[in-house]
Amino acid sequence: MSIKTPKLTVVGAGPGDEDLITLKAIKAIESAEVILYDALINESLLRYASDDTELIFVGKRKGCYAFQQEQINELIVSKAIEKGHVVRLKGGDPFIFGRGAEEIDYVRHFGLETFVVPGISSSVAVPAYQGIPLTKRGASESFWVITGTTKQHKLSADVRLAAKSTATVVILMGMGKLEEIVKIFSAENKQDTSIAIIQNGTRANENVGIGSIRTIEKIVKEKQLANPAIIVIGDVVKERAILSSIFTEVAEG
Repeated sequence: MSIKTPKLTVVGAGPGDEDLITLKAIKAIESAEVILYDALINESLLRYASDDTELIFVGKRKGCYAFQQEQINELIVSKAIEKGHVVRLKGGDPFIFGRGAEEIDYVRHFGLETFVVPGISSSVAVPAYQGIPLTKRGASESFWVITGTTKQHKLSADVRLAAKSTATVVILMGMGKLEEIVKIFSAENKQDTSIAIIQNGTRANENVGIGSIRTIEKIVKEKQLANPAIIVIGDVVKERAILSSIFTEVAEG
């Protein structure tokens, strides 16, 4: 029996719709001896794995951890040495608030070969599925993508900077900080700025709330919006109805 080279491939699984995964990602899954997968991936993607592939759930949700990050790092190394090719399957893109770079940095100290397969980021795909363009001439010339909760469990200071700009603001993992976000934008006299909150984006159980900074907290309660969700703030949210009608016509045509 030949000894397989220990290696890690960090794979982006996309935002949730199973069709939004790349061919390269599927090939990595098919070739894996071990797959460590997160809570936010679409588990139907695991069907591409071989029957003898070891599947290990290492998902993390707010306040609930199957494994701590240090344990995940150690597991990657031990499984790669034992079996060969480990795929770390992560939601969205692994380098956008996905800790993929940290895992690669860790395993390189143990001599593992490392590879990355980029994924479609939820920060872009989820608004797009709702017909919200993050940039549009006359409405927004740029966009920010910000984590709502830092390592210290606080709201990122970048939200205050972004609130002063005319850019579209996309906040991931920010539902627990929504009240604080509303106060920051209100302090910049942006109470009437449009905002969308999209839960389970691109999935069949997607839930959406559209309003303004002034009204969004009430809408969240009415629609029972919760994590996992993406917050989109800016004038581009107003474009949703126009683009949605076009998408409907295309789908029915």
